[in-house]
Amino acid sequence: LMIVLALSLLILIPLVVQQIKQLGEALPGVLNWIEGVLAPQVQEWTGYDLASELSNVRETLVENWRDAGSYVAQALGQIGRSGMAFVSWVTYVALIPVVTFYLLLDWERMLNNMANLVPRQWVDDTFRLARRCDEVLASFLRGQLLVMLCLGIIYAVGLTLLGLNFGLLIGVLSGLVSIVPFLGFIVGLVIALVVALFQFDTWWALLGVIAVFGLGQVAESVVLQPKLLGDKIGLHPVAVIFAVLAGRHLFGLTGVLLALPAAAVIMVLLREVKDRYKNSALYDARSEPLEQQTQHDELGRDDKRESS
Repeated sequence: LMIVLALSLLILIPLVVQQIKQLGEALPGVLNWIEGVLAPQVQEWTGYDLASELSNVRETLVENWRDAGSYVAQALGQIGRSGMAFVSWVTYVALIPVVTFYLLLDWERMLNNMANLVPRQWVDDTFRLARRCDEVLASFLRGQLLVMLCLGIIYAVGLTLLGLNFGLLIGVLSGLVSIVPFLGFIVGLVIALVVALFQFDTWWALLGVIAVFGLGQVAESVVLQPKLLGDKIGLHPVAVIFAVLAGRHLFGLTGVLLALPAAAVIMVLLREVKDRYKNSALYDARSEPLEQQTQHDELGRDDKRESS
């Protein structure tokens, strides 16, 4: 599997780099086409002034690019003036694998030290919840990476078969952005439609692009999400949407990325609370807790065996 993945990357990376270069060369023409052809049609159909918005976006990008260039120039100048700054930067980079190695080496000992701080009557419950959270997060990470990979392949292959320029690049980008639910679909579809409008003179190309992304969404909803993630996380699609929106509102992009793992851990804790509640006398005061019922059932079976 690792050999296949390595060979795929060796083939894929040069193609993506080539399409990025082609996109950089074609981008001015695409922007001029949007301002001269697409924007008037959009304004005629919807009343939305796309040209002015695009002009504002272009000005913002130019300003940020200039600021970024000045920051880079200042940083390079500072590095050139101060050899110690460069040495410090190299030292920090070199320390990353060293610190990671020692963290992994002493990970079990650190966990044991933290476990010794947990009150003794809570040790079993704490370990059980920690194992459940670890299983859920590991399942989520593996499943989400596989979903991103499959969606990237579907989009890239479909758009390339349509003959769309930069189809491979758009597909890879859509797959990567799919780490945020529904964002990869939206971003990829919009970019692909704009490129298709610029490249083709027929509406069939637009329908083909919509069909490719529709196929990806159907595959994600019907096959990928149930098979690769399924009930291991236990998040309803509506809960996924609200979790992402809440994460974005509270913590921005970081909240969007961490929304689903945090929601999965919260679901584990809520299930634990529900199980404890349904196993308590408060849930049904007339019935015994589940553990006592199990003990009584076992005693009853033993009595039947002895009598027989």
